[in-house]
Amino acid sequence: MSSIAKMIDHTALKADVTKDQIVTLCEEAKQYQFASVCVNPTWVETAATLLSNTDVKVCTVIGFPLGANTPETKAFETNDAIEKGATEVDMVINIGALKEGNFELVDKDIRAVVEAAKGRALTKVIIETSLLTDNEKVKACEIAVNAGADFVKTSTGFSTGGATIEDIKLMRQTVGPTIGVKASGGVRDAKGAKDMIDAGATRIGASSGVAIVNGLTGSTDY
Repeated sequence: MSSIAKMIDHTALKADVTKDQIVTLCEEAKQYQFASVCVNPTWVETAATLLSNTDVKVCTVIGFPLGANTPETKAFETNDAIEKGATEVDMVINIGALKEGNFELVDKDIRAVVEAAKGRALTKVIIETSLLTDNEKVKACEIAVNAGADFVKTSTGFSTGGATIEDIKLMRQTVGPTIGVKASGGVRDAKGAKDMIDAGATRIGASSGVAIVNGLTGSTDY
């Protein structure tokens, strides 16, 4: 299962996460050689220190979980996180703007983060698939690609649903073969992770990374 481990963002994003839990998260990430740990911005510096001299990346979230911050705020948050040691940023789009057809704002929103991260960190764009129609999912992915994002991502894990096989297939079909696709939300075991990868995912966001690589069933936490 080591090949799957290299595709997992080992995640702890709940509001009540403590430093001890972040330490455990990072120790597990080193042990299993996960792609990254994904933590809230307040823990970036801690994670970067714990993971120095390892291949594990430090991923954080921007405009999380609602995506309703301004582009300027998201850009500031991105720069601050990178300065503290983040090498990947997962930003939430302005979902309301997308749904009302204000694609110019969605583009500006994503570009603000892409530009702030340019040359320093990967940008993953969370489109929150559970709140979108298929046409809106396609449009969000197209805007993300045009804005220069490195990945599109299904979900925050804090809305009405997580990743589905159908959404991963649709997103992969839309972005083509070179842009990353991250399945996040509800991936709890090895079979679920493999199904997402078979559908086109190149990264898995999960709090159950250890259970996944050990072939077990993890918690329902995102």
